[in-house]
Amino acid sequence: MELLYLMILCSVSLAVIFLIIFIYNARKGQFDDDESPAVRILLDKDNPDERDEQGEEKDRKKKR
Repeated sequence: MELLYLMILCSVSLAVIFLIIFIYNARKGQFDDDESPAVRILLDKDNPDERDEQGEEKDRKKKR
């Protein structure tokens, strides 16, 4: 019976740890943008030079 109490304590402790990590990451903004990574792979260019040029243009527009 003591082992059962130990297992319950360990599982609840682990669940609380995961909950704290989830809340920390949610407040940090980890889960804010969930659509663009899925779309980015579809819009990815085959030529790495084109990607670099387009990335630089986007960076310039963001800075303005």
